[in-house]
Amino acid sequence: MTTTPQRRHLPHLPALNRRLEPTSRPHPQSADSVVAWAWYVDGVRRPVASLSLAARQAQAGEGFVWLGLKDPLDADLAALAKQFDLHPLAVDDAAYGHTRSKLEVFGDTLFMVISTVAYVDHEELTESSEVVATGQVMVFLGEGFVITVRRGEHAQLSALRRALEADPRRLSRGPSEVLYALADKIIDDYLAVVHEFETDVDEVETRVFSRGGQHEVDRVYQLKRELIEFKRSVLPLGGPLLRLATRELPGIGEESRAYFRELADHHTEAKEAVASFDEVLTSILQAGLARASVADNEDMRKISAWVAIVAVPTMVAGVYGMNFDNMPELHWQYGYFLILGLIGLIMVSLYLGFKRNRWL
Repeated sequence: MTTTPQRRHLPHLPALNRRLEPTSRPHPQSADSVVAWAWYVDGVRRPVASLSLAARQAQAGEGFVWLGLKDPLDADLAALAKQFDLHPLAVDDAAYGHTRSKLEVFGDTLFMVISTVAYVDHEELTESSEVVATGQVMVFLGEGFVITVRRGEHAQLSALRRALEADPRRLSRGPSEVLYALADKIIDDYLAVVHEFETDVDEVETRVFSRGGQHEVDRVYQLKRELIEFKRSVLPLGGPLLRLATRELPGIGEESRAYFRELADHHTEAKEAVASFDEVLTSILQAGLARASVADNEDMRKISAWVAIVAVPTMVAGVYGMNFDNMPELHWQYGYFLILGLIGLIMVSLYLGFKRNRWL
């Protein structure tokens, strides 16, 4: 489970131009936290000498800059905070991560945290299987720029950038289109995990209700724990999407709000699926525990029945083993056979009675 690390404010350090000089490749990659950046005018990527120059052009109203980072260094975020006038609290969240999706507005800058979820493939669900892996994507959206900060090894955005660049009409809508496309991708990931999770729930349900399935309760409990982590990632996004769909926010126009209303509907679908899984797993867990309890009771009845049957010869042999001289039939010639027959008759009668009552 994700924990929130201790925060500390970042120092203001020199700008990132030395790291961010463009190369001949369409998406420059480096060994540090910068994954890609570009300047877009009318939805088309334009060549530019440096990030600072692109930022100045965008702030003058010519296009926008999209900068993508992965697990950024403190120095990177400090420089970006100074260059794009980012709020220190938002920078702290981007530096150390945040466990819940949220949306905040700082002046003319919008800051959004979106929890990401990826399904972890496993051949068989066990008591220690990991089903979901979580991460975060932080988005700074302002006039003329959008900065995406990714935490975790999944939810890569390079394919998303290529898809948007292939459709200049969408990119021409500005930074809000990047935020919409990013949220749309993450919600699609939610729904993909929902589909895989449904398969696991069906599998564990089949196992629990099969013969001897009372021993599969541990797997149900493990799946329910993973569902709790999934729920913690999915549910908090509803509030930010509702604000994007209904409130006037910096950089989000009336046309964009209509698209976010559609996303809110898709998110509701994922949220309802998670809630239904929770109910189903709770029912399966309770049914599994009930089956285990019934099985234990059946075992106790069988043991009690056999103890009662074995008690008959033990009792009779105990009585006739007291060695008194004046005991009935003690010196009778057929007494031994009579007692053995009586013991056998009582034991068979008890066995048939327990069998008829389904104790054996």
